Amino acid sequence: MVALTLVLLTLGTVAATDILIDGFFDSDDKAAELSFRWTCQSVNLRDSPSNRTTPLLLMYTVNRVGNMSDNTVCRRIEAGTKVLFGPKPGITASYMKSVSKYVEIPLINIHHEIPSGSPDRQGIGVSFFPHYLAVSRAHRDLIKFWGWKKFAMLYVDNDGLIRLQEIFTLSILPDVKIKLRQIDVRNPQSFLDLFIELKDAGEYRILVDCHVTHIHKLLKKAMQVNALNEYFHFHFTNLDFSIVDFSPFMYSGANITGMRMVDLENPKAIAVVDRWKKDLERSSFSLSPIGRDQTQVSIGAALMYDAIKVLYRALDLLTTMRNVDFKRKVSCDEGYNSLPWFNGKALVNALKTVTYEGLTGRIQLDKNGDRRNFTLDIVKVREKQLYKIGRWHFRRGVKITDKSEFLSDDRGNVLTNKTLSVVTVLEAPYAFRVTEGNGTAQYEGFCIDLLNSVADILGFKYNITPEPSGNYGNCDGEHCDGMVKQLVERKADLAVAGMTITYSREEVIDFTKPFWNLGITILFRKPMAPPAELFKFLSPFTSELWAYVLAVYIVVSVMMFVIARLTPYEWDNPYPCDVHNEALENQFGIMNSLWFTIGALMQQGSEISPKTTSTRLVAGVWWFFTLIMISSYTANMAAFLTIERMENPIGSAEDLSNQNEIKYGTLESGSTRAFFAESKARLYKKMNNAMRTATPPVFVKSSNEGERRVMEGKYAYLAESTTVEYRTARNCDLMQVGQQLDSKGYGIGLPRDSPYRDKLSSAILHLQEEGAIQAMYDKWWKQKNIDKFCDNTKTPSTKALELRNVGGVFVLVLTGTFCGFVIALIEFVCNARKISRKGESTLWFEIKQQLYFALRCCKYRKVPVTVASMADIATEETRTTLLLEPTNEKGAALGDNGEDTCLVDHVHGKDMSVHRAEKQNTSQSIGKNDEISNVENSSEV
Repeated sequence: MVALTLVLLTLGTVAATDILIDGFFDSDDKAAELSFRWTCQSVNLRDSPSNRTTPLLLMYTVNRVGNMSDNTVCRRIEAGTKVLFGPKPGITASYMKSVSKYVEIPLINIHHEIPSGSPDRQGIGVSFFPHYLAVSRAHRDLIKFWGWKKFAMLYVDNDGLIRLQEIFTLSILPDVKIKLRQIDVRNPQSFLDLFIELKDAGEYRILVDCHVTHIHKLLKKAMQVNALNEYFHFHFTNLDFSIVDFSPFMYSGANITGMRMVDLENPKAIAVVDRWKKDLERSSFSLSPIGRDQTQVSIGAALMYDAIKVLYRALDLLTTMRNVDFKRKVSCDEGYNSLPWFNGKALVNALKTVTYEGLTGRIQLDKNGDRRNFTLDIVKVREKQLYKIGRWHFRRGVKITDKSEFLSDDRGNVLTNKTLSVVTVLEAPYAFRVTEGNGTAQYEGFCIDLLNSVADILGFKYNITPEPSGNYGNCDGEHCDGMVKQLVERKADLAVAGMTITYSREEVIDFTKPFWNLGITILFRKPMAPPAELFKFLSPFTSELWAYVLAVYIVVSVMMFVIARLTPYEWDNPYPCDVHNEALENQFGIMNSLWFTIGALMQQGSEISPKTTSTRLVAGVWWFFTLIMISSYTANMAAFLTIERMENPIGSAEDLSNQNEIKYGTLESGSTRAFFAESKARLYKKMNNAMRTATPPVFVKSSNEGERRVMEGKYAYLAESTTVEYRTARNCDLMQVGQQLDSKGYGIGLPRDSPYRDKLSSAILHLQEEGAIQAMYDKWWKQKNIDKFCDNTKTPSTKALELRNVGGVFVLVLTGTFCGFVIALIEFVCNARKISRKGESTLWFEIKQQLYFALRCCKYRKVPVTVASMADIATEETRTTLLLEPTNEKGAALGDNGEDTCLVDHVHGKDMSVHRAEKQNTSQSIGKNDEISNVENSSEV
């Protein structure tokens, strides 16, 4: 035991009130011991109130726990000690609690302790160290602010586990998983196995509760197994965290944080630390509790400084209020002198009353003597020094003052000159391998250009590794695959590909802001052009409409025939020259009626025209009908002949789900399949069930395979719109069907809590604002690796007609002409037969004669005709009048100009036309002795 009594010569003859205080210190608590000595001297020299007639003098004694005997505490109490400063928690501290309670000597604690059972020190002791539950709550609030959902907690002993209990309450939340591991500090080699286990388990957020002397060892072992890099976050609960030498770990890239009580930005703290440093510079025997190269203050030294300052003010308050006998003897032994010190509780109450702004902030004890009203600085390790990023207040919680901490860790500067490992999926146009002439393999594509631009902005380098499976990946429970697995296991720093941002992926990895927006759509083969149709001209109307047109044509023709026969005004004298003729003729016979209506329908007209109101009305409505029908036909005909109409069997996802002929599928691993598997919409659930149960399987391993199956027919490929647009731009036989089924985006994937996320996102936003990403898209979708760009956005245009478009019209003309020829032959044969029956020649002779007569290429034709007498002719059914001239030498009755001659006689003011003989051969039967030979027919050929 070392005792030191300080006599103040400056007091002169003025009597002082001596107060004996004893401090008990462990061998590793040197800073607190020095602070105890220095502060007592400082208080005696500087802090005596000027209005006091009797100054207070602190007579302190330093006791080292390792050199104490069993009755040291009691001997010091019997020597007159009225205040005890306890050591660190242990056997001695527990013994001093019992003694101080028995003799009512105040016990002041400045160390972290965990009270047992009932409040043992009720009324006789106070603690300046913050209550352990309040400290635990501070760390819990910080973890909640960071949003940790999965982390590991390392502790040394059971006390450490108790100190972490407030943090452990987070595990009751359904989305928070906490892994507990105990540290064996006696075996530092076990640290390696521990960090390897945590690394393999994907535990990259680690909260550590240990003694300050173990922090450096833990970080050193973590560095040996590469568990101290950009992806790891170590948070230490020890409030002496700031005095550790972190210089070996400042450039590791890891996020190392903790809390401290001493705010070195506080003017009071700055002043005290300056005085300690000046004392250290003046003398090598200085009692300064801070080292020469030390920039941080240990919590023990700071709390001891504050405790003595508060004690001095409490003593001053107590002696002002009452007379205190500091000389009264107190003994631990039972007997006459075993009465407690009656002013002990009063002094404790005075300690609870005092409020003081010290090195550790505002000090105000509660009714139990605990300190709960306090603030903590949140600090993190950065280059060259610890950096304050925020504060925790017992009422207001976490307040971050460093803006970079609001979104993520501000470690983006580690990207400069950093070489990142990049994983990608080789799929055009996002990324693909190109072999140069010298055999060197390089990577090109939309995502590679994006990566190059981002790397130029942020100043990092990269190495590309293709994903062996070629899958983008997802996680199903604990099992992950593809690029997602690479990021979860921290085998890659970035995943740069056409990787969609989805909820399931966001649960296990991080993404930058999307660099391209897209959605799911359908890739399908364009329907084949319909085969050429000879009767394409019938397409403007349906078969039903053509049937109605034919029916109306027949009905109108028959009605015209009937109405014309009913009305008296459609009957005429066929021989106007014969006014006494009683026979009448109607021009609208059934054949003529059909001819009249078909002429109007074909817009050609005919030599027949109605004469009366009834028939003209029918003709008018028929002409109006034909006007509308022909106009509609003409308008529709242009489109049908110039634009090929191809019927698409599907037009949307609903069409796909409602049929069974066309199969449809997605990539076997990716966001598109996950969309259908996780969707709650009835349509997409139905489609997902159909795809899962389809035989053969409809899922493909790559988009190339998907395109191949689409081209084979009877298959629709569900993919992202960017993939579909790329395929349809290069294969004009493909098309996009329907609208996008959802809306999402591509992003760069990173491991969880990657320090690069925000810097990469900022670079992406910069490129988007410049239009650089749109230019990259146009380059790889519309310009590169394309022979002919298929612009599927254009509407079908007209084109020149080909024979196959109008061939049916030619067939119709040829068929009609042929039919007319056949009918003419039939009429020719029938006429020859009729002549042969009335004459003496045979049928074949007449056919030969008539054929010879018909095929002569002369303007005039001569045929032997026997002319009957006028009386006989008048009886003929045709009522034809033949007016014959004497024959010339050729035997023909001709006029002067060689034309036919016709006599016109005016009878009752009317012209009587001379009709040509329609049947020359009938004259042979009229009077055998009146035969006229060589009568020349004046009809022109």
